[in-house]
Amino acid sequence: MTADLVIAVDGPSGSGKSSTARGVAMRLGLRYLDTGAMYRAMTWWMLQHGVDVDDSAAVAAAAPGVTLQVGTDPSAPTIAVDGTDVAGPIRGPEVTGAVSAVSAVPQVRALLVERQRRLIASGGIVVEGRDIGSVVAPDADVKIHLVADAQARAIRRAAEQGGRADLSSTQADLARRDLLDSSRVASPLQQAPDAVVVDGTGMTLEEVVDHVCMLAAEVRRR
Repeated sequence: MTADLVIAVDGPSGSGKSSTARGVAMRLGLRYLDTGAMYRAMTWWMLQHGVDVDDSAAVAAAAPGVTLQVGTDPSAPTIAVDGTDVAGPIRGPEVTGAVSAVSAVPQVRALLVERQRRLIASGGIVVEGRDIGSVVAPDADVKIHLVADAQARAIRRAAEQGGRADLSSTQADLARRDLLDSSRVASPLQQAPDAVVVDGTGMTLEEVVDHVCMLAAEVRRR
């Protein structure tokens, strides 16, 4: 049985975390949580309300007033802020450029990690992000650290943007994001010591999902 499994999928931007985590959740009949969408939604609110995202004190002061609504159905995950659906706007370039600054604020991470842990507590969920296996759910049954080479990640991210992005600039943006995410003080991007590294370079989405589901099945057989 996999009904109570907690599966953590971590990795850098563009590694395929969201597609993989959703695919695994749908395959196994589990809930799905995109923690990155929560940080993006928080960032969207800050930008909409004129908060300087580079002013950590201002972001920290405003964060408790933001109300997020998160839907965990993998076939139709939802994210709303104060009742407004923001699934589309949070993927725009303005939010993408600002989310690292907001997510680095310790008070923001504390607020959202607490919310994430409440959602995870009942089990039966696939959670994706950058610090799930190391911070948010260190006792997860399955921990995956998903990686891909720089070119594959840039191609994937450009495709997510409708193929309009320049690959070289996208690759540079990903490198900048990696540096910011791995060097922040609060919950930096890092591989959990007991995570299984899955390199999706050259693999189809279905192959990656198959591999993660196989790892989940192995855990259940123990």
